[in-house]
Amino acid sequence: MITVAIASDHGGYELKEMIAGFLESMDYRVMDLGTNSPESVDYPEYGKKCAEAVASGQADRGIVVCGSGIGISIAANKVKGIRCALCTSLEMAELSRRHNDANMLALGGRTTEITLALNIVKKWLVTPFDGDRHERRVNQLNEM
Repeated sequence: MITVAIASDHGGYELKEMIAGFLESMDYRVMDLGTNSPESVDYPEYGKKCAEAVASGQADRGIVVCGSGIGISIAANKVKGIRCALCTSLEMAELSRRHNDANMLALGGRTTEITLALNIVKKWLVTPFDGDRHERRVNQLNEM
């Protein structure tokens, strides 16, 4: 069973909760790392916590959500070995997996409509990495 770590700040809390239920309905194991309410918190803490779960192998993939998805994706990408992609469309979700082997997905709780967000999550989870010429580039990213 694939384990997906998920975390958000207050701006992404509602969407995180919906994604967690959606993942469970698709038989993914969900590792919910908070936040656990809409009370104000700092997104770097939650982006880091989720990224560390993925980088350490505790989770296979990670999903982070803040108001826009921008801040929490920046935080996640500070952790070595993480390739967190902020996706706002199905095409971006697919390309982040096919070309970049993104191991984390970021979404904006205030900027992404719920149905689109859930479709992005599904597309991102089922899309494989193409490897081949893209593997050389991903290896370069990993060496940074």
